[in-house]
Amino acid sequence: MPWSEVMTPVPMRRVAVVVPHEALRVSLVRIAEAGCVELDRVEEAAPGAAAQRLQRLQTRPEAPAPAPSGPARPTREAAALTVLAPDLDTLEEHRDLGLLAGEAQLEERARGAVVRGEVAGLAGWCPAAEMPRLARRLAAAGGALVPLRPPPGVDPPTQLRSGPSAAFAPLVTTYGTPPYTDVDPSWPAGITYVVMFGIMFGDVGHGALLLLGALALRLGRPRRLARYRRLWPFLAGAGAAAMLAGVAYGEFFGPTGVLPVLWLNPLASPARLLAAAVVFGAGLLALAHAAGAVNRWREGGPGKALYAASGGAGLVFFLGFALGAAGLVLHRPNLAAVGAALAAAGLALVAVGVFRATTGGFAGLAETVVRLFDVVVRAGTNTLSFARLAAFGLTHAALADLVWRGTTGLAGRGAAGVVGAVALFVLGTAASFALEALVAGVQALRLEFYEIFSRLFEAEGRPFCPWHVPLAAPAEAERKVATCSPG
Repeated sequence: MPWSEVMTPVPMRRVAVVVPHEALRVSLVRIAEAGCVELDRVEEAAPGAAAQRLQRLQTRPEAPAPAPSGPARPTREAAALTVLAPDLDTLEEHRDLGLLAGEAQLEERARGAVVRGEVAGLAGWCPAAEMPRLARRLAAAGGALVPLRPPPGVDPPTQLRSGPSAAFAPLVTTYGTPPYTDVDPSWPAGITYVVMFGIMFGDVGHGALLLLGALALRLGRPRRLARYRRLWPFLAGAGAAAMLAGVAYGEFFGPTGVLPVLWLNPLASPARLLAAAVVFGAGLLALAHAAGAVNRWREGGPGKALYAASGGAGLVFFLGFALGAAGLVLHRPNLAAVGAALAAAGLALVAVGVFRATTGGFAGLAETVVRLFDVVVRAGTNTLSFARLAAFGLTHAALADLVWRGTTGLAGRGAAGVVGAVALFVLGTAASFALEALVAGVQALRLEFYEIFSRLFEAEGRPFCPWHVPLAAPAEAERKVATCSPG
């Protein structure tokens, strides 16, 4: 799949479902079973007959249901549908909450249909790739799927892509739903997260434990964590990043001497690690500004992309800010001068954009000044915030070093010392592993949300919520009611 598709949400199409009125129920059942359409719904409509019965059952104290004439069947909680319209009084009598819930949802969607003579139509959203499959299902009921133009001023709902990137999607959706026109940052966000985690959790042994945990999730073990199985690539990426950083640091369950130091020892070169973390963070912020500029262009055209603080203007300012800071640190006056000029140009563009969005006058000028001050302060504080990568990397190395020093100290004191050394190593490693994994995970998430995502997103989209209700199992459908009517 091309990167241009990987980095965008699933393409959506506005569609109309046109069916014979007498086949409306069958068509709705087929749509619910397919689970790929978000139908428009009537807001604040009175509850239908099934919804009223469902409400009565949910508020009524539990009581034994009358003995049915046929075989006994358990109460169903999950919503389900049947092709034939059931007798609602019988469903209420037997407290069949599942089928009543399905009928209530079907009634709600049916109220959104526009009826003209013998034809009924419903509008909604459907992934473009699902349209042929849905069209075939509707054709079997005598209906058709008609593409429509999106309503003016209404953005399609957002559905992030499935596949390997789905493991990283919770990083994005926890922050918010990206607008449909924006870049889907799931892959970059996931890679960035695991890299930052690895920098703070750099140890080959600890990273290998994370890889083992990922393998266990992949195999569905333990079973109580099976619902998190789709996150195994995420955990595996974090473990691999920690192992790579551990190779660079020469850490294997601490400074055990098993591995040589390929880049630096965190405890011996803290300043170098700190500088590397800040430079790395500046690079991530520049990329976030560039992606933000793309998003602003897609949201509002070139004007918004040029003047937005999270768009082109912010990118120009931040590049100038970074060049100026580098020039000062490296004692390169020419580089610092170029950086200052770029930063001034970026601030000027931001000022124009902010002032144009105000009411003008002195109040608009004051607001512009405050916003410019905020842009400058945030550029500095957000860049320095990445120093926490080095700080928590040092903390992790210090804890592992403490455990290893205690282990080697006890190991030279006879048999009892060896037993104590093993116990200290196991318990100390477990404690430092759990503590530092939690801290590194939280801090990487904090940097992702506050420093990076705040530049990517200005607005929030609406998640795609397809209507999906499964058909009742054949045995359940046969037992459902004594009376059914086609419809």
